[in-house]
Amino acid sequence: MFAYILRRLALIPLTLLGIIAINFAIVQIAPGGPVEQILAQLKNTAVSATARIGGGEGAEAGRGSVQPDSGGNAYRGAQGLDPAFIAELNRQFGFDQPAHVRFGRMIGDYLTFDLGKSYFRDRAVLDLVLDKLPVSISLGVWSTLLIYTISIPLGVTKAVRDGSRFDVLTSAAVIVGYAIPAFLFAVLLIILFAGGRYLDWFPLRGLVSDNWADLSWPARILDYFWHLTLPVTAMVIGGFASLTMLTKNAFLDEINKQYVVTARAKGLSERRVLYGHVFRNAMLLVIAGFPATLVGMLFTGSLLIEVIFSLDGLGLLGFEAVVKRDYPVMFGTLYMFSLIGLLLNLISDLTYHLVDPRIDFATRET
Repeated sequence: MFAYILRRLALIPLTLLGIIAINFAIVQIAPGGPVEQILAQLKNTAVSATARIGGGEGAEAGRGSVQPDSGGNAYRGAQGLDPAFIAELNRQFGFDQPAHVRFGRMIGDYLTFDLGKSYFRDRAVLDLVLDKLPVSISLGVWSTLLIYTISIPLGVTKAVRDGSRFDVLTSAAVIVGYAIPAFLFAVLLIILFAGGRYLDWFPLRGLVSDNWADLSWPARILDYFWHLTLPVTAMVIGGFASLTMLTKNAFLDEINKQYVVTARAKGLSERRVLYGHVFRNAMLLVIAGFPATLVGMLFTGSLLIEVIFSLDGLGLLGFEAVVKRDYPVMFGTLYMFSLIGLLLNLISDLTYHLVDPRIDFATRET
């Protein structure tokens, strides 16, 4: 098993290189880079500063000439920008170098966890990631724990009572969880409980209150969970359905196997059969999938939730970086997400082995 772990760790740098290279190549052909956005802002500012804009803002306006309008008043249209200024912008952003040179320099920096500096925030990307990480960790960890706490007992009970009224009624809740995405539940919760239309019980912005530092420790803990209640609830409602059905189906599959019939024939109690024999085999996929579920909650499931509830986490940081074409933040967060995801996937494989020692990835033929 130790040799398998070493092989997996050795593959992580190559996998990261492939992920970064593919995304870097896509960005090179995507329109609207940071330089283009700055130039567009400058031109829009020039146009909005005009007194009145009439006809004739074509080639002459582009050359910076003063055009009279129909009333005889003069205005200055969007002026052409100095090529030297554009070249200086490209130099500041590093675009004066060929793509392969920029890519090689970026990979070399990433080897030392130097993720660069944000184009528009004037801060190191690693500092930004570390600042936003507590928000995403809070959402991801609490949501994942609650989803497992709810889904496993519910799925086991549904399997044991398959076909009963309880199974039918809870299946309706599971179907609702499947059908409605988490962000729609978030909007509904805001309308109902965050001052949207009815009640105003929960805050709508931030992870803690502005006076959090002045509160006592018990009050700080209560304030923290007070702010987390609605976003975590939205993520749990949107994520518990699939795990519940996975647990139920895994139990049903194991219950119908021959070893369960044999255990019952030997006179073992139903509780001993379920939790002494069935549970360990049925929970293999469920428990071992915990790291992958956590990755999904941390980096993908919380994106819209962070936007809706104004939580300044990694999801919102990555979203804003894509919109603004802040390439260092885009690639820095992608690098960190991919690295953490690959490490958690390795932990997931090890969890399989811990849950059932008969599974040994080291014995697979490669």
